[in-house]
Amino acid sequence: MRSHGVHIATALAALLTTTSANLVHITSYAGSLTTLNLTLGSGSEISTLTSLQSITATADCGTNPGWLSLVGDILYCLDEAFGKPNGTLASFRVAPNGELTLLNKVPTIAGPVSAVVYGQGGRGLAIADYQGSGINTFNIADPTRLTPIQSEVFRLTRPGANPQRQEAPHPHQAILDPTGNFLVVPDLGADLIRIFALNQTTLAYRSVQAPLASAAGSGPRHAAFVVGTSKTFFYVLNELDNTLVGYDVTYNSNSTLGFRQLFRTSTHGDSSTRPNGTTAAEILVSPENPPFLILSSRFERALSVPSYNSTGSIPSDPLITFSVDTTTGLVAHRQTRAAGGVNPRHFSLNKAGTLVGVGLQSDGRAVVIQRDPGSGLLGDIIANVDIEGEVNCFVWDEEER
Repeated sequence: MRSHGVHIATALAALLTTTSANLVHITSYAGSLTTLNLTLGSGSEISTLTSLQSITATADCGTNPGWLSLVGDILYCLDEAFGKPNGTLASFRVAPNGELTLLNKVPTIAGPVSAVVYGQGGRGLAIADYQGSGINTFNIADPTRLTPIQSEVFRLTRPGANPQRQEAPHPHQAILDPTGNFLVVPDLGADLIRIFALNQTTLAYRSVQAPLASAAGSGPRHAAFVVGTSKTFFYVLNELDNTLVGYDVTYNSNSTLGFRQLFRTSTHGDSSTRPNGTTAAEILVSPENPPFLILSSRFERALSVPSYNSTGSIPSDPLITFSVDTTTGLVAHRQTRAAGGVNPRHFSLNKAGTLVGVGLQSDGRAVVIQRDPGSGLLGDIIANVDIEGEVNCFVWDEEER
């Protein structure tokens, strides 16, 4: 493992006035779940000392840890377990000092890649299983005894328009609509958005309508909802054709969801061609009102940042920000900014929306980027840390303990 570094950052004076610290949790496909302490120095100086220092690392999640979900002091970790017939779901208790204690571990369908907490009291966890072509749900009311509820595996009658990536259904995310009454699952392999009604009490789900079809070969990967001025909007990020598609959402009287397409644009909001091999990854909605959409694009290598460990520069993929018109649902490109390196698989915002944590899978590195909530614009990279293997998930932990 490369050493964890301390790095000097600039232009943070307007953001912070006192020294502060937060925990962050980061996974790597090399088999580690690492908890670090992010310390941000006083904003009264021109240069601010910012560090990411390891507190603890564990291999208890599994061989290929990926998606993380934090609920209070309980951290849920999915192990994709490459090549194995099942993945796993593990629960950890996070101590005030960041130490992790394994509470329980149970099998899932193969290749779990995303999870979302749902139901009354946050007692359910729904998981999208990429490699196993399915979804499964668990009762997590007692994190020391994770209990399976339902599971379902999907089939294709024939490969999709991209047979190398669409030889089977590949659910890539599990999210909730803003009411919490619907589970929405983008399926990259089937070019579908699968929609299920949730029972908040029993935690059961059921199919109540036909899936929302995406363009052939588009490969819907991740999606996000925005509650607008008088409507709800839905945005789908397609990995295979690198497009962003927006819909307005109707809540029908028969307890189904209706979708009307508003626009279809490239991940950069323009018509320019991306390098071969470019694949869209993550999409997030910022906490401000009106919010911004931020998405990541991988393997472009069209930008650069100063090298972290030597002189010169290294290639970088972008994070791309769009403003959202909360009346119409239309978006406008605001910024294309370096993500800090190659393959920003996952990124997340802190609660205030002032910091972005990015997992750079190909570089084996995580970075923290300054962000202005008012303009939505990203600023300087203010911290970075090298972690062995392919870094994929970065989760902020700002819970009071």
